Amino acid sequence: MLRSLGQRLVTGSYEDPRVAELRTAVSRLRRELAALPAEFPDRGIADDELAALAAMTIGGAPEIPRLQRSLLLIAGAIGSVSALSRGLAEVRNAVDLFGEQKR
Repeated sequence: MLRSLGQRLVTGSYEDPRVAELRTAVSRLRRELAALPAEFPDRGIADDELAALAAMTIGGAPEIPRLQRSLLLIAGAIGSVSALSRGLAEVRNAVDLFGEQKR
């Protein structure tokens, strides 16, 4: 059986590899944000939206519009903090794995 993007194979279960990738990226960015000593005005927004993204990875397939909204809020909140640019890019790439919303 093929496994990619951190897919975990457990007897009798399947985890969407996109969800696993998103969970990993969000967790990493949350740790980086927590370790950042600097305060900035929208830090609380970033914390809240990262928590929302983390919660979305628990309940199966997240809603694409909600993922994209959270990503925009996080990018707006921490986009100018260069120390978080790599982590933010990883979250963006993980959200992009879900593709466009079908119309």
